[in-house]
Amino acid sequence: MTVGLTDPMLAEPHRRYNPLTREWVLVSTGRTKRPWLGRAEATARPTRPTFDPGCYLCPGNVRANGARNPAYEATFVFDNDFAALRASTPEWAFEDGLLRAEAEPGTCRVICFTPRHDLDLGHMTEVEARRVVDVWAEQSEELGRRYRWVQVFENRGELMGASNPHPHGQIWAESSIPREPAREDAAQRDHHARHGRNLLLDYAEQDGDGPRVVSATDDWLVIVPFWATWPFETLVVPRRPTARLADLDDVRRDGLAAVLTALVARYDDLFDIAFPYSMGWHQAPYVPGSTAHWQLHAHFYPPMLGATVRKFMVGYELMSEPQRDISAEEAAERLRGASVAAAAGSTGA
Repeated sequence: MTVGLTDPMLAEPHRRYNPLTREWVLVSTGRTKRPWLGRAEATARPTRPTFDPGCYLCPGNVRANGARNPAYEATFVFDNDFAALRASTPEWAFEDGLLRAEAEPGTCRVICFTPRHDLDLGHMTEVEARRVVDVWAEQSEELGRRYRWVQVFENRGELMGASNPHPHGQIWAESSIPREPAREDAAQRDHHARHGRNLLLDYAEQDGDGPRVVSATDDWLVIVPFWATWPFETLVVPRRPTARLADLDDVRRDGLAAVLTALVARYDDLFDIAFPYSMGWHQAPYVPGSTAHWQLHAHFYPPMLGATVRKFMVGYELMSEPQRDISAEEAAERLRGASVAAAAGSTGA
């Protein structure tokens, strides 16, 4: 069963509820038709060599701190040279009335997806992408033995703050559970306590054959969530109970590699640009107790409304609540229609 909204309802301003964060988003379709005289982003796809002697992340090159990369031939992981979190941070806490602060020990690592400077997730073979999935899982389990939260993420493109064009992501691990996963943990825990079922699996069952689906396999669902905030936001969810990346077996890891390469290829084809996004995995916190309430999932947050128009969170969004200019249904339809041909070895997931 899918959520049914009539065309007249979709055409009117309305709010949608996000059960994962317990927040609302204002949907105002048709605003993309307004005249645009603001900033326009560049549209050209970057042309990059397979190896850049000036790149800090390419194999064998010297990084900004003087360390030299090995001649790596697959994925390469190293501690971030300019880390936002440090394992050596001593424990301390401060409180004075409304003023509170506390130390936050942690670790930041960089994952080079591939030795090739020009090869991102949307152009990798599924075998190459599978290596990235395996590293995400391995690194998560290692860091989870020391820290409560492990955040796997990728910022793609200058627009999203990527400091280097070489295909790479990051893993930050810290002692506390940050704001967004804490909200998701509470919502999923409450849903499981009330219904005895998993919130995101219930959502996948309800909406997994509807107009917001981008692609689906037996094991994975890629969907523009009903409550999406960003224009072409997607949610990637396994279709069986799964708490963490390490819980995925070989078949589902292979399937995930295919799903990810196809999704990034769709993004690139949508406006014929190297589509910028921030992507991150939310997996169960590494704390004692049951993880039955938690469902592994990835968020893709691309900021583009069009090939040259970026969606900024300003004004009303900062002061009141998120607002989007196109419906989730329209976004999914456009993504479904985009080609996956750019994905090397794509199965058309």
